[in-house]
Amino acid sequence: MKILIIIPAYKEADNIERLVDDIILNHPICDYVIINDGSHDATRSICQRKGYNFIDLPINLGIGGAVQTGYKYAEREGYDIAIQIDGDGQHDVLYLDRVVQPLQNDQADVVIGSRFIVKEGFQSSSARRFGIRFLSILIYLCTGKKILDVTSGYRAVNRKFIEIYADSYPSDYPEPEAIVAAVMHKGRIKEVPVVMKERQTGISSIHAWKSVYYMIKVTLAIIVCRISFGIRR
Repeated sequence: MKILIIIPAYKEADNIERLVDDIILNHPICDYVIINDGSHDATRSICQRKGYNFIDLPINLGIGGAVQTGYKYAEREGYDIAIQIDGDGQHDVLYLDRVVQPLQNDQADVVIGSRFIVKEGFQSSSARRFGIRFLSILIYLCTGKKILDVTSGYRAVNRKFIEIYADSYPSDYPEPEAIVAAVMHKGRIKEVPVVMKERQTGISSIHAWKSVYYMIKVTLAIIVCRISFGIRR
C-alpha cells in the first residue's frame, strides 16, 4: 500500500528537522509531506535546505486547513493510507506501524493513536484531561461511539476517508468534529495505544483563554455536525 505521512507545521523550526529525519531513517517505505502553514519562523528555510517534501501555504489556514491540504495531496497522488502526525514531535514515530496495521488488515477505516488506553507517557494537564473526557462523553451521546482520546491528532485513515476529508474537513480544532463526521459516514473507528511525548520547544496553539473558546466552539461544532448529518439523511 502507498502510505503518506501528513505533517502540519506552524512555527516548528525547532522540531521539524528532528521529526522528519527520524521518519526518513526509520520509516523509509512511507512518503511524507510537510504542510508549512504560513510560518514566519525558519520552518520553510529548513525544509528547503534539507530538501524535504513540503507544501508552503502563503497564509496561515490553521490546523484544519493544513491537514485538509495534506489529504488533498494524498488524494491527488493516489495514496491508500494517510497518517497525521503533529509537527511538534509529540507523536512518537515508533508507533506508526501500530497505527497503520488495522487499516492494512481491513479492521478499520480510521485509527486513532490514544494515550489513554495504557496511560503511559505524557498525559496532558488535568484541566485538559477533564475537557477531553467531557468531549468524549458528548461524542458518545451524539453518535453512540466511545472514543477515549478524542483530541489526539495521531491518526491514520484509508482511501475512503482520504477522499472524504479531502473534500470536507473541520477548520479550527478539528479532531473531535472529524470523529463525528467519520461516524456519520459509517466509518469503522479503532483506537490503538501509543505513547506521546511532552512538547520540548515552541508553544501549543491551545492555551490560557483559548481553552474556554476551544471548549465552546468544539461543543457547538459537534452538535451542529451531528444535526446536519441527520438532516441530510
